[in-house]
Amino acid sequence: MKNLAVALLVLLSTSLSAQTIFYYGNDSVTVNEFLKAYHKNNTGARSEQAFRDYLDLYIASRLKIREARARGYDTLPQMISDLGNLRQQILPNYVNDKDAVDRLVSEAQVRGQKDIHLAHIFIGYNQNGIIDSVTARRKLAEAQQRLGRGEDFSSVAKELSDDPSARQNGGDLNWITVFTLPYALENLAYTTPIGKYSVAYASRAGYHIFKNLGERPDPGRLKAAEILVAFPAGIDDAGKARLKKLADSLYIRVQKGDDFGQLATRFSNDVISAAANGQMQEFGVGQYDPVFENAAFALPKDGAYTKPFLTTHGYHIVKRLSRTPPPALKDGKAMKSLREKVEANDRIATTRTALANKILRTTVYRRASYSEAELWELSDSLMNYRATTIPVHLGFTSPLFTIGDRTVTVSDFITYAQTYRYKGDGSGIKPYPQVWNEFLEATAIDYYQGHLENFNEDFRQQLTEFKEGNLFFEIMQRQVWGPAQNDSSALLSYYSVHADQYRWNRSADAVVFYASDVPAAKTFGEQLRKTPANWHNLVTNFGEKIAADSARFEVSQLPNPGRQALQPGTITTPLINKADNTASFAYILRTYDQPAQRSYGEARGLVINDYQARIEKEWIEELKRKYPVRVNQKVVDELVKTKKF
Repeated sequence: MKNLAVALLVLLSTSLSAQTIFYYGNDSVTVNEFLKAYHKNNTGARSEQAFRDYLDLYIASRLKIREARARGYDTLPQMISDLGNLRQQILPNYVNDKDAVDRLVSEAQVRGQKDIHLAHIFIGYNQNGIIDSVTARRKLAEAQQRLGRGEDFSSVAKELSDDPSARQNGGDLNWITVFTLPYALENLAYTTPIGKYSVAYASRAGYHIFKNLGERPDPGRLKAAEILVAFPAGIDDAGKARLKKLADSLYIRVQKGDDFGQLATRFSNDVISAAANGQMQEFGVGQYDPVFENAAFALPKDGAYTKPFLTTHGYHIVKRLSRTPPPALKDGKAMKSLREKVEANDRIATTRTALANKILRTTVYRRASYSEAELWELSDSLMNYRATTIPVHLGFTSPLFTIGDRTVTVSDFITYAQTYRYKGDGSGIKPYPQVWNEFLEATAIDYYQGHLENFNEDFRQQLTEFKEGNLFFEIMQRQVWGPAQNDSSALLSYYSVHADQYRWNRSADAVVFYASDVPAAKTFGEQLRKTPANWHNLVTNFGEKIAADSARFEVSQLPNPGRQALQPGTITTPLINKADNTASFAYILRTYDQPAQRSYGEARGLVINDYQARIEKEWIEELKRKYPVRVNQKVVDELVKTKKF
């Protein structure tokens, strides 16, 4: 019974959100539309009165925007230009499929929790200085046969791998983690079980086979300092021996308490870190020489340092400064950083393909009837300037497919292929089926970008809000703000009729100071108390830290949290805004204890506001007659009753 009640409540709530809350002319607004705007814009108290007040404001805004469209303001060149500029600015944020990016982020987060000890056999297409795919495939088949017979991976790597380092290390790449390798190879590594070797993967450079030698929890990232005694080019064994003695002597000095940073600055050959007292950029697994990383990550605690150890660069002494463990799976800040890393990585290209396939599935896509052989033949003929060798019935304007409302022709394909048919590594021309797949993907993405409002509600809503905001400001400027500010005779007439509303209560001539932060307010206040008459020069000296406004103010307008008695020379206690830590305070020049009439000049700002309010009120009534408003009071009462606001 309880579950039934909950289900009914959900059903009623869903039904309510789809209902219309008010009509204006031939247009209407649903509860869902209104609540979305209310929750976004109403940041104050959530009360019934605030809810009803906002409803009135919202109705008025819809009337104004409706009238702006009726006047054709949405067709003004500046409006169209502004909307186009915004569209181009925000478009990159929506190009990648969000779900696909989310999956990549989650995948990277999980992978980042562990490292893989990887061995590698690489067989390149480049054999003996020429592209020789036949020899490469023959070597690959031999490697696969020998591994299949159970031969040692390291031995096969030493004999067959085209990676020169494999002769010494048997293909051992040491530890890798997420983002260490290109994404395709990372996938190969992370899908190979411990102790097993992978299937062969064909990259642009050649064939890759991995073996998973072991796994461990990721040690995180390290901040370290180093002293590098580097080997100069052409050094002999005697020279290396001399440098080892230097490294050993530096290690002894570190042991005796000499400052590590000063020694690094003086003796280290790593120019960049030496300039920073030996401090290196924070690093993780897979960024440096395996010997270096193993020694650094083996340090047990902050402040610990290694004995001198040898890499191909020379002798190193490394001191651990701090270690950051891998981020927890629910670390929001780390997730944001990880997302940025994913979006800057080569793996983001996979989301483009996923998005293109999604577009082709969800959009009306129809392939025309034609022969691929004829298309390839015509393409060869046009791009390589030769006659066709088979009959071709296609022409430049022949359709290849339609996607949505767009027809794609042979001309479109030829234009694309002329630019993108060459391989990125300069090794030749791609096969036509590959060029076609890339062209189809690019066309789908281009169509998606041009019709993004139909695919992405958030994008459509952002453009709509911007467009309606511009329409609102345009019509308000023309109908209300401009006339209220510029019609001097109307303002003066309004003042004359309502002069009794513009009187000074108890007031003061004062300078109100606005400080960008509390320390600036304190320092400025101390100097002001010493030479208050020099306040103008003091403000200048503080630059953007202090701003000042000199005028006559009513006492109630002045910042005075301590409720000090105000008299000439008083400097009030700063009023601190806790939201942004700014502060304001006043310096009193003269006080007026008796009420007095404001002159037109003194009251002009207030007059403009009041006259503007009257113009707007009269205009709203006019719009309501033009676009009759009917509020669904039953729905409003239900929203109030259920406190949906």
